[in-house]
Amino acid sequence: MAIDPFQERLAKVRCRFAATLAGKIEDTYTALPLLSGEGAQTSEAMEATYRRIHGICGVGPTVGFVRTGRIAREAAAIVLEPYRAHRGFTDSEAESFRQKLHELREAAEFELNSAFANPC
Repeated sequence: MAIDPFQERLAKVRCRFAATLAGKIEDTYTALPLLSGEGAQTSEAMEATYRRIHGICGVGPTVGFVRTGRIAREAAAIVLEPYRAHRGFTDSEAESFRQKLHELREAAEFELNSAFANPC
């Protein structure tokens, strides 16, 4: 049986995504205290958080993590305005983002444990 090169490459991307997903979410939890306030450290943490979450919402659905990608997109929407304005979260943004990050962790855990997401 011939191996489809596209499917083989997609499987590799899926495995790499799955292997790094939990770490990206944990890195975001670690960054939470830095995402409020002002200054260069807050701005840098916000930029890194936006890029991390944006990467999840961009790649996730493509490799079969549809729910994870959808929730990551919702989280990215919360981060977008502070990221563009080079500022930290307001109190309400921080709370909304924490809640969305919790949902993201749950979705990722579910999809990581599914048979489809675990071909590696």
